[in-house]
Amino acid sequence: MQQEQPQSLETSSGMLGENLVPDILSLTLQIVNVQFIGTPGESSDWVLIDAGMPGSMERIVEVAEQRFGSNRPPKAIILTHGHFDHVGAFPELLEKWDVPVYAHPLEIPYLTGREEYPPPDPTVGGGLLAGMSFLFPNDPIQLGSSVQALPEDGSVPFLEGWKWLHTPGHTKGHISLFREADRVVLAGDAFITVKQESLFSVLTQEPILHGPPWYFTPDWEAAEDSVRRLADLKPAVAYTGHGWPMSGDVLTQGLELLARDFKTLGKPQSGRYVH
Repeated sequence: MQQEQPQSLETSSGMLGENLVPDILSLTLQIVNVQFIGTPGESSDWVLIDAGMPGSMERIVEVAEQRFGSNRPPKAIILTHGHFDHVGAFPELLEKWDVPVYAHPLEIPYLTGREEYPPPDPTVGGGLLAGMSFLFPNDPIQLGSSVQALPEDGSVPFLEGWKWLHTPGHTKGHISLFREADRVVLAGDAFITVKQESLFSVLTQEPILHGPPWYFTPDWEAAEDSVRRLADLKPAVAYTGHGWPMSGDVLTQGLELLARDFKTLGKPQSGRYVH
């Protein structure tokens, strides 16, 4: 399922996605998105979702200061997972902002140097990025005591009305965020809205409902279950780790189709982790 590409503001160091929800801003940094949650000018209580690519710290801080003012760091950084393109601005971000980082307990070993991710799978096909994925790092980072586990009750620190959901498959401790009041989901890489395996698709950002990035997903059974859980929420708006924000019928119907036909639409037909 595809939709028209939303309007954007493109800069030399990142692209700002269409503002579908007033208190959420999505910033594209090379091949990945981060989200800023908070209402500009009303409160210092804003939260950053994920930490982007290596070398993106200055751009993240620049956008944060434009949106919330200078000397107003986030209350926390919430990680959907710890792959290199979602934690790349560490440790520089934590040197700039002395704030806590929250993640699922199963993800913390990858964020504290204790365990490395399964290696990427360049055999899944789908495009040049997939074929190049053997170059992508899978080693852990070391956040030390800065990272802590999300609350067991599903609440999200400093984000009233939001719940975190365990959506594994892409990683063991992958999470998504959901706000029932307006049915907004931040899916991370549980599902995405671009064909991430294809360099052409990533460059053009042609919107399409897609399963998690094929080359970095080791557990396809769990990934399918996570997509079905998110589809059952019937989200009205979705922000993802890769691709444009998506909304309306094209999202709900496309996500239902992806969940129903995941084995043919959402996953590769062969590969190291495909059984």
